[in-house]
Amino acid sequence: MNLTPWLEHFGVAVSAVSGVLAARGKKVDLFGVVVLALVTAFGGGTVRDLCLGATPVFWVKAPAFVVTAIAAALLTFSTARWLTIPRKWFEPADAVALAMFTIVGASKSLKFEAGGLIAVALGTMTGVAGGIIRDVLLNEVPLVFRKDITLYATAAITGATVYVVMHHFLKQPIWSAGAGVVVVLALRFLAIRWEWKLPEFKTSDGES
Repeated sequence: MNLTPWLEHFGVAVSAVSGVLAARGKKVDLFGVVVLALVTAFGGGTVRDLCLGATPVFWVKAPAFVVTAIAAALLTFSTARWLTIPRKWFEPADAVALAMFTIVGASKSLKFEAGGLIAVALGTMTGVAGGIIRDVLLNEVPLVFRKDITLYATAAITGATVYVVMHHFLKQPIWSAGAGVVVVLALRFLAIRWEWKLPEFKTSDGES
């Protein structure tokens, strides 16, 4: 059973939701919300496919992904107009999207016969690039570069590494993908809860 399309659809939907939640309070209209949802959902996968030479990119080849993203965005937008969606939901939604896309990206890279290191790199890129584009469009520092956002890219790199290693030795795609997703989610949620951070770069005079 090939779980990649299901993971990718789920990741697209959750990423679109996180794109809509990120627009909250930014005075963005419906068109802008849909654009943010689409770039969040497709940014990382597009960069990955272009690096792999997998053209047309996944959402052009399978327009059902566009339908999934737009439907998730419209549903979230409509819900937010009638119900108060707590801002604190943004990070969990983004963490789920990060986990799904990271493993999907690493999986697709291996299918294109990329080496393990490249698969980890492209998996991480798949997970973070959409959020980077979204935050740049909102004129914000991307989550992955903020010192107050705990273990973001680190979680993606670790999860992708676990997936690649398990895939190589166990030859069990379902178990490997599940383990990779769990590792990314566990690291992100534990880091959010306990505020785990990587050490900052500081010079001897105390400047960072």
